[in-house]
Amino acid sequence: WVDAVEGRMRRRRRARREGEHTVLYGLGTFGLVGWAVMVPTLIGISLGVWLDTRDGSRISFTLTGLIVGVVAGCLNAWYWVQRRSEGP
Repeated sequence: WVDAVEGRMRRRRRARREGEHTVLYGLGTFGLVGWAVMVPTLIGISLGVWLDTRDGSRISFTLTGLIVGVVAGCLNAWYWVQRRSEGP
């Protein structure tokens, strides 16, 4: 409980120190999180398509690559947002 209150106080102090963020800052953050999810997803899909062309297996590597890429991208975005929200 004490840790939660201390964390909120740290965030409030940081917000006062940094000032208010503009709409463009929010859009930039939104875009960065989008890229953090999209890039691993596209890499997973590309790798899956490449594996599907090389292997005649019944397993769809494209679908597997999509799922793995989305999960990796979401974890990447979560980690980035958590680190940003904690502050210096």
